[in-house]
Amino acid sequence: MHILLTNDDGIYAPGLSAMYQRLTALGRVTVAAPSDIRSGAGHSITLKPITCETVEIMGHFTGFSVDGTPGDCVKLALHKLLDTARTPVDLVVSGINHGSNLGIHVFYSGTVAAAVEGAFNGIPSIAISGALDEPMDMEAIADRAMEVIRTLLPLASGPVININIPKLSRGAPKGIRVAPHATSGYRERYLDSKTPSGQMTYQFSDDVPRDPDIDSESDVRYLSEGYITISALSIHRNDLRRNRQLRLRLDGQAHPAQAAT
Repeated sequence: MHILLTNDDGIYAPGLSAMYQRLTALGRVTVAAPSDIRSGAGHSITLKPITCETVEIMGHFTGFSVDGTPGDCVKLALHKLLDTARTPVDLVVSGINHGSNLGIHVFYSGTVAAAVEGAFNGIPSIAISGALDEPMDMEAIADRAMEVIRTLLPLASGPVININIPKLSRGAPKGIRVAPHATSGYRERYLDSKTPSGQMTYQFSDDVPRDPDIDSESDVRYLSEGYITISALSIHRNDLRRNRQLRLRLDGQAHPAQAAT
């Protein structure tokens, strides 16, 4: 296999190195990751010129360090940096993210976005995240993630597979649950503080889900209970049912331009 590995925590993140070392058992691994932390970048791309250089990572391997977003990394690798005609990419892996990517946060996540970019290009893609823990044992998280990946392979192109590993300080995962991502959202807030010069700053923070009962069978619930969660995320945003309702409503009315005449 030829695997493209990326993340949103930056090319020097321990989770990236841990995942690289394990993925080499499956085949050739190419790394293209942001030069700095790009958490929360979502699926943004950079429209100004971006730079890219080859760097050595923790003495283990070399990779492309891209001065851009996670989406930029995958897009640039597939369309410019790699000769995909001769050595096509068979799998895109994004992670390991330092912190879980659950619920509506899959829309904000640069980790998930990088995997989605792979899926846009017809490549099977996986996003991997580990719940915030103390200590954050990326080696153990990578071992658990690889167990899941080996079980899932071979993957067909289509949805992104979003994997979250629970807090391992609490013991071994209870098992694996395939679940939809939660939709009720989180209790979000901003923590205020002041700089030495007196300027107010506001730090985003979140807490538990707003309404856990709505999402009782969701990724949020199962991860909190100690399960590894797997969610297949569609790469389209169409609401087919609502589109049908809108079409029926418009078909039953005169078109606004016709009514005006």
